[in-house]
Amino acid sequence: MSSDLIETLRADAWLGDAVLELYVRSMILHQQGNVDAEMKQRFTCNQFLNCFGNPTKVEADIGIIYRDKGLEAAFDHIRTRLQPLFEKQESNRKHGKKSQS
Repeated sequence: MSSDLIETLRADAWLGDAVLELYVRSMILHQQGNVDAEMKQRFTCNQFLNCFGNPTKVEADIGIIYRDKGLEAAFDHIRTRLQPLFEKQESNRKHGKKSQS
């Protein structure tokens, strides 16, 4: 991969990371009514994102969607692609089961 492509991927991922953080923080506040930094960390960490592929690429995809189609499209992508597995893992965690990917 050329250095230009790597820099573009990093820039897209940097933007996507910010969109993901905003989505997750908003979701947590809406669902729980309070701040839960540990839950936010579980949703946005590389270990979780790795379930969908290279974490940098996952974040870059979010950044590209945001750049090309806007915030709501990026939020829809996160809601439909990432959130279902996160919710499954959270349910398993609450019920004492090992997280599954």
